[in-house]
Amino acid sequence: MSPRNDALRAARLRVGWRSIEQAAGALQAHGQRFLDDAHFTVSARTWRRWEGGAPGWPPEETATVLHDALGRWPEELGFTAPAGWIRPEAHQEEDVNRRTFVNVTAAALLPGPTARQHVDPALIDYFQQQLEGHYRADMFLGPHDLIGTVSAQYQLIDKLVRSAQGETRRGLLRVGAAYAALVGWLYQDAGDLGAAAFWRGITQEIAARSQDPHLIGYSLVNLAHVRTDLGDGHGVIDLCEAALDDDRLFPKVRIMAMQQQAHGASLTGDRTAVDRLIDDAGELLGRVDDDLPWGNACRRTPGYLEVQRATCYGRLGLGREAEHLWSQVLDEVPATARRDRGVYLARHATAAAGARQPEQAVEIARAAAEIAAETRSARMLRELRGLERAMRPWHDAPVGRDLAEVLAPVNEGS
Repeated sequence: MSPRNDALRAARLRVGWRSIEQAAGALQAHGQRFLDDAHFTVSARTWRRWEGGAPGWPPEETATVLHDALGRWPEELGFTAPAGWIRPEAHQEEDVNRRTFVNVTAAALLPGPTARQHVDPALIDYFQQQLEGHYRADMFLGPHDLIGTVSAQYQLIDKLVRSAQGETRRGLLRVGAAYAALVGWLYQDAGDLGAAAFWRGITQEIAARSQDPHLIGYSLVNLAHVRTDLGDGHGVIDLCEAALDDDRLFPKVRIMAMQQQAHGASLTGDRTAVDRLIDDAGELLGRVDDDLPWGNACRRTPGYLEVQRATCYGRLGLGREAEHLWSQVLDEVPATARRDRGVYLARHATAAAGARQPEQAVEIARAAAEIAAETRSARMLRELRGLERAMRPWHDAPVGRDLAEVLAPVNEGS
């Protein structure tokens, strides 16, 4: 089979251009409107060459039309950029990136010293209660609506820490680390791994200042979680081993470190280690009895460890085993855990595709796509992109076109 440009083909299918002829005609019409140029043309022959193995590079005005019509620049559509190519929006992107950096870091980099004030110890309980509410809201809303609120509360905690004394100060540091961890998670779920890594670093700093070994271990697991999303299995394992070196850790923190290390093992292709780590973590579940307000997914999430095992199996390419586990796990996930349910459904659909059950994969994907469109969770969108890759063997079949239709609203909004 001759090579072809699957990225461009997938992009046109997402917008409903089923054939090369339809795509060429639609892009030509779009370009004539966009450029206000009745002479702008795109032939089916040209598009057919673009979808081949050597698509070349379109003229600059055609590149801007492709971007406006498909939401992607040519280098994101399988074309090879020539030397010296600079997107027309590059300078605007630099300004946006600078503003984004300021927005991400502002809450954590409050200049001081600040005016002294009395800090009542009751504020520790107040922030802990608020934290539990944020965890619940995250399950319903997804990341985008909460980042500003939680960041602002972290900034207030940081300000109060500068005036607090003794045990009140240490208590605020502990709750501040939990808030920083949540901000990092929200950015990670929103798909901004740079911001997530920054806030995971803030978590580690505050945890170290609190001198709480459990929080320090928790902060290392949070850093490992970012490494998992970056696909760095050895980095995940290093961080989790560092956390587990401390024998003082509560069972809950050890469980978190073990299951995250299992993800690292799955990234290095080590199924034996995955099963050993998940099984060892399972033996500790009955011993979780702390009253810490953070890191309670192992209590709150039904089938928590089997969710991790199923995810690892999917990453290892064990489609049938993963599909079987997801079928069991999803029966226990409550409707209130809507965001997590969407992620699990997307992984289940990918496992079904890996088990060569494409029709089932599409049916499962329908519910996942609906939740993804509502929550705008980048983690869920990433899982759905993995599903698209797993479904490539059926790209030209009716079931492949069904999947493109199911995911079209999600892809258009991403």
